[in-house]
Amino acid sequence: MRILLALIKKEIKQILRDPSSIIIAFILPLISIIIYMYGINLDSVKVTMGIKNDDPNPETATLVKSFGHSKYVNSIYFDNLRDIETAIARSKIKGAVIIPNDFSTKLARGQNADLLIITDGSEVNTANYVQNYAVSIANNWLAASKYGSNTKPPAVNAEIRTWYNPDLNSHYFIVPGSIAITMTLIGILLTSLVVAREWERGTMEAMLSTSVKTIHIVLGKYIPYFILGILSLGFNIFLCVVIFQIPFRGSYTVLFLVSSLFLFTALGIGLNISSVLKNQFLASMVAMSLGFMPALMLSGLLFPINSMPVFFQHLTRIIPPRYYVSFIESEFMAGGVNSIRLENAVYLTILGLLFFAAVYKNTSMRLENVPYARAPKLSDSTNNPEVKE
Repeated sequence: MRILLALIKKEIKQILRDPSSIIIAFILPLISIIIYMYGINLDSVKVTMGIKNDDPNPETATLVKSFGHSKYVNSIYFDNLRDIETAIARSKIKGAVIIPNDFSTKLARGQNADLLIITDGSEVNTANYVQNYAVSIANNWLAASKYGSNTKPPAVNAEIRTWYNPDLNSHYFIVPGSIAITMTLIGILLTSLVVAREWERGTMEAMLSTSVKTIHIVLGKYIPYFILGILSLGFNIFLCVVIFQIPFRGSYTVLFLVSSLFLFTALGIGLNISSVLKNQFLASMVAMSLGFMPALMLSGLLFPINSMPVFFQHLTRIIPPRYYVSFIESEFMAGGVNSIRLENAVYLTILGLLFFAAVYKNTSMRLENVPYARAPKLSDSTNNPEVKE
């Protein structure tokens, strides 16, 4: 314990003297959460849509006004189809609704009236928004208009109730999910440089000349950065709950316990990178590649895992952020589900122990395993006038 405490004290002093660790632990989460809160928005609140009315009936004018009064649509009126084509091609509008000249006549006769909806298929999600908004506005207008009595009532009347996120605010799951991305980067970046830095600065040789063992070095790296990571997690939770008012319905105790397992796993990934590469620049590049992209793309935060190809669905099973995203979104929005908590905690524990064992195995205690520049041989020095001098 005396040796371990000495190594922990040394590492803490290095952390306090190195501002990059503080920046990664506290400034990076602040910037990240601000970007996810204000820069990323999956709610398409306002879709710019063109409207062209070829029906002179006054009733259709109220339909046009319905598009203008909708909070989901920013409507622009056009007189001819060519201008609509130009506006869509230049991305000034995302779609258009064209009301035919016989629209009100067919409705008055009790016939099905056609409504032409044009969408820009280059952005699939936005095209779906345009289509759904246009159909919904037209149906609401029809139900309230005098033509509503001429149409047959729907066979099924759907009453929609949205649980956990009734406002359908994407920030309520994006911002908590971003904690998983941030903690992945923090855990991997903080430790991906520490062992490589020891080899580059030559301090590892000094430690190896003492009575330290592999377990001392491994725990001496884990514990200080684990404490720093937990402090960073508390800062993240404070920003989400207090500053940005994201609803939290779970247990803070469970949140920190499972987050500790995830941080333990992320630290193991970073220490493995640092132990194997022993080069700070290369280790930082690999850490960013292995930390950010899989955590963002394959964790289920932005893209549902079930919709991925089968190969990538199986690949996500070895990616720790997958389990942490599932846990933290459940903790924030649903108040915590015990089955989700237990399942993700078990997977994170297994992955964390595997990475810990790999770090223990990859931590080199022999100097000949480190690539050094070849020293000149004695025979070379006798033939080299510069070496003789």
